Amino acid sequence: MQKKQPLTRQRVLDAAVALADERGIESLSMRKLGETVGVEAMSLYSHVANKEDLLDGMIDVVFGELDLPSGDWRPAMRRRGIAIRRALSRHRWAIGLMESRSSPGPATLRHHDAVIGCLRAAGFSVALTAHAYSVLDSYIYGFALQERGLPFDTPDETAELAQDMMARFGTEYPHLAEFTTQHVLRPGYDYGTEFEFGLDLILDGLERARGRRRTRRT
Repeated sequence: MQKKQPLTRQRVLDAAVALADERGIESLSMRKLGETVGVEAMSLYSHVANKEDLLDGMIDVVFGELDLPSGDWRPAMRRRGIAIRRALSRHRWAIGLMESRSSPGPATLRHHDAVIGCLRAAGFSVALTAHAYSVLDSYIYGFALQERGLPFDTPDETAELAQDMMARFGTEYPHLAEFTTQHVLRPGYDYGTEFEFGLDLILDGLERARGRRRTRRT
């Protein structure tokens, strides 16, 4: 007879993340979560205080999937941006919750501390670190939110939608037609590749801002 797996906070959080990944955050309830791990809903409260504590823990699981940035700031911030976008594509429910928690967990705090430390070690002032963190996360989360709302998920779906629009509006909107035929309908076009282009632009700008600060100090 297989030994029953003991219920722990980590097991509860992992099950909640999997449930939200599969069905969406709006479907997450203590009753459904209890059914998933094979206990009554009330048993969950030995491991999470309430729904907010559960959400705090779930976001901490997501942050725990990210490597802590270290070393040269620019490749570190680039890797971080790409990793967060990938994490949010796995956990689409998390986009609006990542920076909303008033009681962040240890993985969340370690991540934020490491980002700040990486930028400060590279010579960013405290103020410029704040600016860099803000603009990077605004772009990362904003792109993820926009990407989640698009009416297509794959390059094939993108091409199908673009061709349909061209058939209906191609002669009426010439600039949109040019953009669609010369860019969107290229073989292998993937909207997601736009992310790294924008991320590199931001990193270029931050490098210039860091350079100006270093010049003023010398």
